Amino acid sequence: MDIEFNKREDQNKLKWSEINRIFSEIKKGGGEKRLQKLRDEGKMIARERIEYLLDKNADSIEIGGFAGYEMYPEHGGCPSGGVVVVMGYVSGKQCLVVANDASVKAGAWYPITGKKNLRAQEIAMENRLPIIYLVDSAGVYLPMQDEIFPDKEHFGRIFRNNAKMSSMGIVQISAVMGSCVAGGAYLPIMSDEAMIVDKTGSIFLAGSYLVKAAIGESIDNETLGGATTHCSISGVTDYKAKDDKDALDRIKNIMKSIGSYNKAGFDRVEPAMPKVKVDDIFGIMPVSRAEQYDTYEIIKCLVDHSEFEEYKADYGKSIICCTARIDGWSVGIVANQRKLVKSGKGEMQFGGVIYSDSADKATRFIANCNQRKIPLIFLQDVTGFMVGSKSEHGGIIKDGAKMVNAVSNSVVPKFTIITGNSYGAGNYAMCGKAYDPRLIVAWPWADLAVMGGAQAAKVLAQIQEATLKKQGKNITEEEHEAILENITKKYQKQTEATYAAARLWTDAIINPVDTRKWISMGIEAADHSPITEKFNLGVIQV
Repeated sequence: MDIEFNKREDQNKLKWSEINRIFSEIKKGGGEKRLQKLRDEGKMIARERIEYLLDKNADSIEIGGFAGYEMYPEHGGCPSGGVVVVMGYVSGKQCLVVANDASVKAGAWYPITGKKNLRAQEIAMENRLPIIYLVDSAGVYLPMQDEIFPDKEHFGRIFRNNAKMSSMGIVQISAVMGSCVAGGAYLPIMSDEAMIVDKTGSIFLAGSYLVKAAIGESIDNETLGGATTHCSISGVTDYKAKDDKDALDRIKNIMKSIGSYNKAGFDRVEPAMPKVKVDDIFGIMPVSRAEQYDTYEIIKCLVDHSEFEEYKADYGKSIICCTARIDGWSVGIVANQRKLVKSGKGEMQFGGVIYSDSADKATRFIANCNQRKIPLIFLQDVTGFMVGSKSEHGGIIKDGAKMVNAVSNSVVPKFTIITGNSYGAGNYAMCGKAYDPRLIVAWPWADLAVMGGAQAAKVLAQIQEATLKKQGKNITEEEHEAILENITKKYQKQTEATYAAARLWTDAIINPVDTRKWISMGIEAADHSPITEKFNLGVIQV
């Protein structure tokens, strides 16, 4: 190992350490006092419920842990979007668990809470995975009701999805472990099986105060909608649990009884570790997103035996296409080469840029993977498509459109790992969030933006200065530097991995060492859902 490797390793591990520190704070939800208050009420907190429910010593991955990070400061914040979502195993069955965090505004739904719940349901529907809801929520956060209530992708979509999943035969189980009010009261009833915890769980369209105000009836919440009421009188719930653990144990028993599923049939052999240490990624990746490195070295850290079979190795070298195995699964990899390379015509091509020949190669490779029913992995470190007269005259837009078309119409499951840059149309061609990857995650140092920070800041500064000049103001060099610095700081903040993860543009910020686990669990989940469509590129300009 050289000294530069060691420097990069130290800096990148410090970056991951900082992400871990932030996430440790996020996991505290509404704070230690509120968490202890829930325990004093006889409840387990959201993360304790999930930990107890999931199989011990089995893999799990958390979806959207950074959701809501640094959002809604005027409303007290919303750590993890006020809900914890984990993909794991219960009684040996892979599933999704969605648990309201009642320490965050009593589990009330912010806009990001709705978006995160819908993302969990989307994953369940795409992969036909059982989904378990651990309900403890005060309903819509009223001060922001206009951003969560009426639109297509708002609160009501949850119940529409409940109905759709039911018709698809996807198992849904609800445990009411706290409040379950107003529109949210439909959730357990639209699940296949529902239970409620005695004395702490309650379900009603309107609580006792609202009932008194609306119709003048005086009644306490327990009589109105507690466990005894709904298990003995209304029949709304199927089981009454004495406490949280009793409810979770019953869910484990239900999951034991679930039958097998029809598989998509993705190929898997005995898993093997890479010959190269996965941890070497920290030393291979440069600290600056502008620096170059050899993407082949990253691939060797991720694939079984560090072996892969490359497609069109001598053509379109700014994108690497290869087949390999990850944790035993057969995969097709599409990766941006971040090293300066020489094209077949002898011309030098910049690392991270998509050229016409590379787009053409990737399009053909994606089609081949669809033909062979091989899941696709996108290792995304892209600055965009090549610009300039030579590229435009050579039809870069046409070739780029072919690649976007292939990604859009691909029917095999796609998984995207943002390893570095994710800029402009390159984000789209390399299967950004808009192109329905089953899972999309970022490494700690990833950047997502229309263009790089330095270039964007200069453009925005020029626009701002032109406006000031039209108003008759002369810009000094000091004022220019101040404008540029201010814009750069703001823009850079919006490109960071935490900013994207907070808004669920990515599902998680992960330790690169865990990349294999995310891909493997993702393909296992996708294997629950047989492919019923045929790959078709549709109409494109040839």
